[in-house]
Parts: sequence; structure tokens; C-alpha cells
Amino acid sequence: MGKGETDFSYQDASYRYEEEGNDLYAIRTADGTLLAVASKDIVNKADEMEELSFAVKHEALKAYANDGVSFQADGAEYQLDKDGNILSGDTVIGYISRFVVASKDNGVVITRDFKERLGEAIEADEKEFSYVSEDGEEHTYTISYDGGAKVWSVKQETETYVYDTYSSPSKAHPLGTDNNGMDMLTRLMYGGRVSLIIGFIVIIIETVIGVIMGGISGYFGGWVDNLIMRLVDIFYCIPSMPIIIILGAAMDNMKVEPQIRMLYLMLILGVLGWAGIARLVRGQILSLREQEFMTATEACGIRVSRRIFKHLIPNVMPQLIVSCTMGLGSVILTEATLSFLGLGVKFPFASWGNIISDVNNSYVMTTFWFIWIPAGICLLVAVLGFNFVGDGLRDAFDPKMKR
Repeated sequence: MGKGETDFSYQDASYRYEEEGNDLYAIRTADGTLLAVASKDIVNKADEMEELSFAVKHEALKAYANDGVSFQADGAEYQLDKDGNILSGDTVIGYISRFVVASKDNGVVITRDFKERLGEAIEADEKEFSYVSEDGEEHTYTISYDGGAKVWSVKQETETYVYDTYSSPSKAHPLGTDNNGMDMLTRLMYGGRVSLIIGFIVIIIETVIGVIMGGISGYFGGWVDNLIMRLVDIFYCIPSMPIIIILGAAMDNMKVEPQIRMLYLMLILGVLGWAGIARLVRGQILSLREQEFMTATEACGIRVSRRIFKHLIPNVMPQLIVSCTMGLGSVILTEATLSFLGLGVKFPFASWGNIISDVNNSYVMTTFWFIWIPAGICLLVAVLGFNFVGDGLRDAFDPKMKR
């Protein structure tokens, strides 16, 4: 074009270009195929529509240049209104404009409304303009023009948050912050709540299942007792930790939400841990069912369910409370172990176990002691506390202890 020539060669093929008004057409000489069009106008697809074919764009530009109102392309009929909208039936599938607006970052969708507002600002020679996005937020954009490249750059001013990661203990953060800039004291309190809730709910599930199964087994005896005790033996033989690890990995693969994952964790731990309580309740009921008060309940015609849960279970409660209290510390430790291994409570929820998991990084373990030592101390104190309470209750309920 600079030399005034209309034919040229590229990679062993011959081409020519033709001018039609303000448009240029690049054509392959061998078969007359139209390859490209250079125009002052550009065809854009409408928002949320598929990309238009080259034939549709070409015919639309020709019709728009000649003030046409319709055109044909790809065997279909299209309409063109005075605003440059391309319609297929009553649906706007594209439009013609003078500006090529491209996003610098992939994945950012620029709407037609924004393009039109930008075009108005450029034509008015504005250095900046405001635009209200679809979410209702107003943003300010600055426009700068590069005369050499003949392009406009549009920039949006955004706020950037700098997280104070791994900051040392201070007045604002008494126990410092973690790698996400979260206050460790607050996270420690929330983590304690989660760990204790999981512990109590797991113990409740274990107790409910264990009391029902142990009560039925101890009262009826015979083949019922034999069947339930074989079931208890099976649950004793189940390798709990490998199963929990497998289920945790499966939930990771299925991308289970952290809140739902906590519910599954409590249910799994509860179902796998009821066997010990069932055996305790069975043993106590076997010794109680032959006593005089049980003979009296049978003579009075009290139904079986009431004999078990009204007269037998309350007599087992002292030993049951001791067992549950002692088991609570064990459940909290199990949850902490699983969270430490990345199989328990997941971010953004906190537990003492997943707080301590930061010691997987040797640099964090040796440098930022305030991240994991407080959680370890809380875990130690909680488990020791429940064990001491269990020991105290056992001594208090033991009739053979000297007062």
C-alpha cells in the first residue's frame, strides 16, 4: 500500500487488496477468497451472545456503509437498524461501532453500555469519567491517549488491601496474626468453640446409639445379646483412622463445603465410637436386671421400653457420665489430629487442630511461635480438664470410696 501496489505475495501465495469507499479488502488471488476486511467501523457481538461469523460481519459492514436495512449471510436474513444494531428476528445479536475496546486481563467482560459511555467520553475529550457497574457500584476511570500508537488507555482505580501476615503480638493483636492476616486470639476462641462443639456432639451421638444398643442387649439377652455383641465386636475391629482418612480424601476430591464437612466428620466419629458405651451399658444392665426392683416392675406389668429407659438406664447414668467425660478429651484429640492432617475442619473455619497445622512449615514452627503454641496449650488444658473431671466423677460415684 505504501508503494501504491495492489498485489503482494506472502508465504508462496499471491494476494491483492481492493478499496471500496473507506474500507479495504484482502483477497487471495488463486481462488478469490476474501480473507480480511479493514474498516473504520467494527462489528461487536451483543452481550451474552455467541461470536459472529466473518461472513455476517462483512455483510453487516457493507450494508451499514451503504445505509442498508437488511443483508444476507450464511444462508440467513438479518436486519440492520439506524443505530447499527444487527438483528436476527427480534433479537439483537451484534452492533457496529467505531471503537475497538479490548480488556487487558483475560476473563474481564466489557459490556456494550460501558463501551458506549467510553466512546462518549473520548469524543468529548474527557480525561476521566464515571460509570455505574451492574452491581450498583460507581467507579471512576481515567483516559490517556498515546499518539504514537493511536490508542487510548482506560484505567480504573481500585483499593488494594495489604494483609498484615504473621505480625508479632501487639496491642492490636495480642497473639499476632496468621498467614491470612487474621487475629490469632479471635481465631483461637472460635477454634475452641468448634473443637468443643464437635467433641460434645460426637459424644452425644455415641451415647444415644450405645445406650439403645447396650440397653436392648443387656435386657433381652439370648440371641439378641449375641447378635448385638457380635456387631460391637465388628465395630471394635474396624480400623477407624484409615477409614476416616479415606473419607476425608474423598470429601477433598468432591470439594465438600467446609460446613457440611464438619457435619460429616461428627457423624462419622459418632458412628464409629459407640461400641465401648454399648458394652458398658450392657454389663451394668446384666447385673441390674436380676435385682428385686426389676422383678417388681415386671410384676406391675410395666412395658419393656419403660423398664429399660426408666428403671435400668438411670442406674447406669453415673458410670455413663464418667465414661462420656473421659471420652470427650479423646474425641477432641482425634478431631485435632484429623484437622492437623488436613482431613478435619477446613478453612475458613478454625479449630485448635487446623491452627496447629501451621507447624507443617518448619520456618513457621521455629519463627512464629505465637501461631501454634497457644492452640497447643488450649488443647492440652481442655483435654486434661475433662480427664480430671472424669476422674473426679468416677471417685464421687464409686460407693466403695472412703469418704
